Amino acid sequence: MRLVSHILKTVATISVVAIVVLSCRGESEVDKMDFETTPVQTADSIFTINSKNGIIVMRMEAPRMEKYDRSTKEQDMYPDGLTVYSYTDAGLLETEIHSKHAIYTKIKSTKEEEWKLFGDVYVRNVINDQVMTTDTLYWDQKNERIHTDCYVRITSPNGLLQGYGMESDQKANNSVILNPFDSFGRNETDSTKVYIDTVNFIGPLPRKVVEATIFEPASMENQ
Repeated sequence: MRLVSHILKTVATISVVAIVVLSCRGESEVDKMDFETTPVQTADSIFTINSKNGIIVMRMEAPRMEKYDRSTKEQDMYPDGLTVYSYTDAGLLETEIHSKHAIYTKIKSTKEEEWKLFGDVYVRNVINDQVMTTDTLYWDQKNERIHTDCYVRITSPNGLLQGYGMESDQKANNSVILNPFDSFGRNETDSTKVYIDTVNFIGPLPRKVVEATIFEPASMENQ
Protein backbone atom coordinates (compact mmCIF):
# COMPACT_ATOMS: atom_id res chain seq x y z
CA MET A 1 0.00 0.00 0.00
CA ARG A 2 2.87 2.31 0.75
CA LEU A 3 4.27 1.63 -2.75
CA VAL A 4 0.88 2.37 -4.38
CA SER A 5 0.52 5.54 -2.33
CA HIS A 6 4.01 6.65 -3.32
CA ILE A 7 3.26 6.00 -7.00
CA LEU A 8 0.01 7.98 -6.84
CA LYS A 9 1.75 10.90 -5.15
CA THR A 10 4.49 10.82 -7.80
CA VAL A 11 1.95 10.79 -10.67
CA ALA A 12 0.02 13.65 -9.06
CA THR A 13 3.21 15.68 -8.66
CA ILE A 14 4.20 15.09 -12.29
CA SER A 15 0.68 16.11 -13.44
CA VAL A 16 0.82 19.35 -11.46
CA VAL A 17 4.27 20.15 -12.85
CA ALA A 18 3.05 19.42 -16.39
CA ILE A 19 0.04 21.72 -15.93
CA VAL A 20 2.22 24.51 -14.58
CA VAL A 21 4.68 24.13 -17.46
CA LEU A 22 1.88 24.19 -20.04
CA SER A 23 0.27 27.20 -18.37
CA CYS A 24 3.55 29.05 -18.35
CA ARG A 25 4.08 28.26 -22.00
CA GLY A 26 0.64 29.62 -22.85
CA GLU A 27 1.29 32.85 -20.96
CA SER A 28 4.68 33.30 -22.56
CA GLU A 29 3.10 33.14 -26.03
CA VAL A 30 0.68 35.92 -25.06
CA ASP A 31 3.47 37.93 -23.49
CA LYS A 32 5.39 37.70 -26.76
CA MET A 33 2.59 39.49 -28.64
CA ASP A 34 3.47 43.08 -29.45
CA PHE A 35 0.26 45.11 -29.41
CA GLU A 36 2.11 48.00 -31.03
CA THR A 37 2.24 45.93 -34.22
CA THR A 38 -0.61 43.45 -33.64
CA PRO A 39 -4.18 44.63 -34.36
CA VAL A 40 -6.60 44.45 -31.42
CA GLN A 41 -9.51 44.29 -33.85
CA THR A 42 -10.01 43.43 -37.52
CA ALA A 43 -13.14 43.83 -39.62
CA ASP A 44 -14.01 42.98 -43.23
CA SER A 45 -16.51 44.61 -45.61
CA ILE A 46 -16.75 47.91 -43.75
CA PHE A 47 -19.90 49.90 -44.59
CA THR A 48 -20.62 53.06 -42.57
CA ILE A 49 -23.30 55.73 -43.06
CA ASN A 50 -23.50 59.17 -41.43
CA SER A 51 -26.88 60.86 -41.65
CA LYS A 52 -28.49 64.10 -40.55
CA ASN A 53 -32.25 64.49 -40.16
CA GLY A 54 -32.72 61.21 -41.95
CA ILE A 55 -30.62 62.25 -44.98
CA ILE A 56 -27.29 60.59 -45.78
CA VAL A 57 -24.41 63.07 -45.61
CA MET A 58 -21.48 60.64 -45.89
CA ARG A 59 -20.84 56.99 -46.70
CA MET A 60 -17.60 55.04 -46.17
CA GLU A 61 -16.68 51.62 -47.58
CA ALA A 62 -13.55 49.51 -47.19
CA PRO A 63 -12.68 45.85 -47.82
CA ARG A 64 -10.78 45.58 -44.53
CA MET A 65 -9.95 47.55 -41.38
CA GLU A 66 -7.28 46.82 -38.75
CA LYS A 67 -7.40 48.68 -35.41
CA TYR A 68 -4.20 49.26 -33.42
CA ASP A 69 -3.99 50.54 -29.84
CA ARG A 70 -0.48 51.94 -29.60
CA SER A 71 1.11 53.62 -26.57
CA THR A 72 0.58 57.22 -27.77
CA LYS A 73 -2.10 56.88 -30.43
CA GLU A 74 -4.95 54.83 -31.82
CA GLN A 75 -4.87 53.94 -35.51
CA ASP A 76 -7.29 52.38 -37.97
CA MET A 77 -5.47 50.96 -40.99
CA TYR A 78 -7.19 50.31 -44.32
CA PRO A 79 -4.64 48.17 -46.19
CA ASP A 80 -6.93 47.32 -49.11
CA GLY A 81 -8.28 50.79 -49.81
CA LEU A 82 -10.98 53.22 -48.72
CA THR A 83 -13.84 54.93 -50.56
CA VAL A 84 -15.74 57.93 -49.17
CA TYR A 85 -18.96 59.33 -50.65
CA SER A 86 -20.17 62.80 -49.66
CA TYR A 87 -23.70 64.06 -50.30
CA THR A 88 -25.49 67.40 -50.68
CA ASP A 89 -28.10 68.65 -48.20
CA ALA A 90 -30.70 67.18 -50.55
CA GLY A 91 -29.10 63.74 -50.33
CA LEU A 92 -27.53 63.72 -53.81
CA LEU A 93 -24.05 62.33 -54.38
CA GLU A 94 -21.60 65.24 -54.62
CA THR A 95 -18.06 63.93 -54.09
CA GLU A 96 -16.32 60.58 -54.29
CA ILE A 97 -12.85 59.94 -52.82
CA HIS A 98 -10.90 56.72 -53.32
CA SER A 99 -7.41 55.57 -52.37
CA LYS A 100 -5.47 52.29 -52.35
CA HIS A 101 -4.57 52.70 -48.67
CA ALA A 102 -5.67 54.86 -45.74
CA ILE A 103 -4.80 55.50 -42.08
CA TYR A 104 -6.94 57.14 -39.41
CA THR A 105 -4.92 58.42 -36.43
CA LYS A 106 -6.09 59.74 -33.06
CA ILE A 107 -3.46 61.09 -30.65
CA LYS A 108 -4.33 60.01 -27.10
CA SER A 109 -2.89 63.04 -25.28
CA THR A 110 -4.39 65.78 -27.48
CA LYS A 111 -7.38 63.91 -29.02
CA GLU A 112 -6.17 65.28 -32.39
CA GLU A 113 -7.49 63.32 -35.37
CA GLU A 114 -6.25 62.99 -38.94
CA TRP A 115 -6.92 60.91 -42.02
CA LYS A 116 -4.15 60.08 -44.47
CA LEU A 117 -5.14 58.61 -47.84
CA PHE A 118 -2.35 57.45 -50.13
CA GLY A 119 -1.77 55.48 -53.29
CA ASP A 120 -3.51 56.68 -56.48
CA VAL A 121 -5.85 59.05 -54.65
CA TYR A 122 -8.87 59.91 -56.80
CA VAL A 123 -11.29 62.74 -55.94
CA ARG A 124 -14.31 63.36 -58.13
CA ASN A 125 -16.76 66.21 -57.66
CA VAL A 126 -19.83 64.95 -59.47
CA ILE A 127 -21.68 68.27 -59.58
CA ASN A 128 -18.72 70.23 -61.03
CA ASP A 129 -17.66 67.31 -63.25
CA GLN A 130 -14.15 67.73 -61.81
CA VAL A 131 -11.55 65.00 -61.19
CA MET A 132 -8.48 65.41 -58.97
CA THR A 133 -5.64 62.89 -58.74
CA THR A 134 -2.64 62.87 -56.41
CA ASP A 135 -0.45 60.44 -54.45
CA THR A 136 -1.26 61.49 -50.87
CA LEU A 137 -4.19 63.39 -49.41
CA TYR A 138 -4.74 64.57 -45.81
CA TRP A 139 -8.32 64.90 -44.59
CA ASP A 140 -9.17 67.09 -41.60
CA GLN A 141 -12.65 65.76 -40.91
CA LYS A 142 -13.28 68.10 -37.96
CA ASN A 143 -12.66 71.27 -40.03
CA GLU A 144 -13.96 69.67 -43.25
CA ARG A 145 -10.75 70.40 -45.18
CA ILE A 146 -8.43 68.38 -47.44
CA HIS A 147 -4.84 69.22 -48.45
CA THR A 148 -1.64 67.78 -49.87
CA ASP A 149 1.95 68.79 -50.61
CA CYS A 150 2.29 66.34 -53.49
CA TYR A 151 1.80 66.75 -57.23
CA VAL A 152 -1.87 67.39 -58.08
CA ARG A 153 -3.72 67.18 -61.38
CA ILE A 154 -7.25 68.58 -61.75
CA THR A 155 -9.29 68.12 -64.92
CA SER A 156 -12.72 69.60 -65.65
CA PRO A 157 -14.74 70.94 -68.61
CA ASN A 158 -12.95 74.27 -67.94
CA GLY A 159 -9.48 72.87 -68.60
CA LEU A 160 -6.47 71.43 -66.78
CA LEU A 161 -4.82 72.55 -63.54
CA GLN A 162 -1.66 70.95 -62.18
CA GLY A 163 1.07 71.74 -59.70
CA TYR A 164 2.37 70.97 -56.22
CA GLY A 165 0.33 71.47 -53.07
CA MET A 166 -3.44 71.87 -52.82
CA GLU A 167 -6.02 73.06 -50.32
CA SER A 168 -9.79 72.69 -50.51
CA ASP A 169 -12.99 72.01 -48.63
CA GLN A 170 -13.60 68.29 -48.16
CA LYS A 171 -16.04 68.18 -51.08
CA ALA A 172 -13.44 69.64 -53.48
CA ASN A 173 -15.67 72.58 -54.42
CA ASN A 174 -12.98 75.25 -53.99
CA SER A 175 -9.67 73.57 -54.79
CA VAL A 176 -6.61 75.84 -54.93
CA ILE A 177 -3.26 74.61 -56.25
CA LEU A 178 -0.49 76.34 -54.31
CA ASN A 179 2.31 76.03 -56.91
CA PRO A 180 0.71 75.63 -60.35
CA PHE A 181 2.50 75.11 -63.65
CA ASP A 182 1.62 74.34 -67.32
CA SER A 183 -2.12 74.77 -66.75
CA PHE A 184 -4.66 75.86 -69.33
CA GLY A 185 -8.33 76.86 -69.53
CA ARG A 186 -11.04 76.09 -72.03
CA ASN A 187 -14.19 78.08 -72.88
CA GLU A 188 -17.36 76.31 -73.94
CA THR A 189 -20.17 78.48 -75.31
CA ASP A 190 -22.47 75.69 -76.49
CA SER A 191 -25.75 76.65 -74.83
CA THR A 192 -27.46 73.51 -76.18
CA LYS A 193 -25.29 71.15 -74.11
CA VAL A 194 -27.26 69.40 -71.37
CA TYR A 195 -25.54 67.82 -68.39
CA ILE A 196 -27.31 64.74 -67.06
CA ASP A 197 -26.24 63.58 -63.61
CA THR A 198 -26.62 59.80 -63.84
CA VAL A 199 -24.28 59.10 -60.95
CA ASN A 200 -26.86 60.04 -58.34
CA PHE A 201 -29.21 57.33 -59.53
CA ILE A 202 -27.42 54.72 -57.47
CA GLY A 203 -30.51 52.88 -56.27
CA PRO A 204 -30.88 51.37 -52.81
CA LEU A 205 -27.76 51.16 -50.68
CA PRO A 206 -26.29 47.65 -50.53
CA ARG A 207 -26.26 45.82 -47.25
CA LYS A 208 -22.96 44.34 -46.17
CA VAL A 209 -22.17 42.05 -43.27
CA VAL A 210 -19.29 43.17 -41.08
CA GLU A 211 -17.13 40.37 -39.71
CA ALA A 212 -15.00 41.45 -36.76
CA THR A 213 -12.28 39.74 -34.74
CA ILE A 214 -11.11 41.21 -31.44
CA PHE A 215 -7.85 40.36 -29.72
CA GLU A 216 -7.29 41.28 -26.08
CA PRO A 217 -4.25 40.75 -23.82
CA ALA A 218 -4.55 37.98 -21.24
CA SER A 219 -5.97 39.19 -17.91
CA MET A 220 -3.86 39.19 -14.75
CA GLU A 221 -6.10 36.49 -13.25
CA ASN A 222 -4.63 33.87 -15.63
CA GLN A 223 -1.10 34.54 -14.42
